[in-house]
Amino acid sequence: MTAERVAQMAKIIDGKAISTQIRAELRDEISKMSTKPGLAVILVGDDMASHTYVRNKKAACEEVGMYSEVHMLPATATQDELLELVDKLNRDDKIHGILAQLPLPAHLDEAIVIDNIDPAKDVDCFHPYNVGKLMIGDPVFLPCTPAGIMKLLERSGIDVAGKRCVVVGRSNIVGKPMAMMLLQANGTVTVCHSKTQNLADECRQAEILVSAVGRAKFITADMVSPGAVVIDVGMNRDRDGKLCGDVDFAGVEPKASHITPVPGGVGPMTITMLLSNTLTAAKLRI
Repeated sequence: MTAERVAQMAKIIDGKAISTQIRAELRDEISKMSTKPGLAVILVGDDMASHTYVRNKKAACEEVGMYSEVHMLPATATQDELLELVDKLNRDDKIHGILAQLPLPAHLDEAIVIDNIDPAKDVDCFHPYNVGKLMIGDPVFLPCTPAGIMKLLERSGIDVAGKRCVVVGRSNIVGKPMAMMLLQANGTVTVCHSKTQNLADECRQAEILVSAVGRAKFITADMVSPGAVVIDVGMNRDRDGKLCGDVDFAGVEPKASHITPVPGGVGPMTITMLLSNTLTAAKLRI
């Protein structure tokens, strides 16, 4: 193996390894608690991807010693039935975190469901109260995927302060909170989106580039400046049906100083940060 190849391999930010480290820390802290943190996940309908995510969340809870419940409702469940379940979980003292797995069936209003989750149990950080707390720099919880990215940067020795940061994507789940968290870490932040002109030029300004657009291999080598840190939030399929991210990994990796792979980069961190938020929720109530 050549020295050049070793250097390239060293650029990979191993989300799976960092996630494992953090989960071990969570497990150690939880083992010392008299009251175990409890997470309730609500799953409505038969979406196969959602069922997979929920199984992974339940397994992660078991891994760190948390209590967990999965509440499954049929796709025909009404808004009132779903809100009744949310209210029941809000009042359940052994449940510290509540998560409604999205997307919900089209006839259900996600915003109403999120608004009815007790903000003190909103471990996804979707409730307007918690979004507002994040915005003013006084968060109770941190949105899971952006928080996972910040941990990846921190544990990879990458200081955000003073860096030019570009976030591609402006969703409420990733893009907007990601930009806010980078700003609060003293980065200088640009948010790009579908209406951005000269997108490639904007991306080339980035010392830290985060892509969360959901388009396979959208970020190509010509859009990345030499030595940039590239964080790929995408989870897509390429033309051959192979799992890939938003970033053309083969083209961009030799140019970047650090890069997250797909899979094994940002993905493992999202559930880990959900566990961290649930632990925070439990400590606030004990």
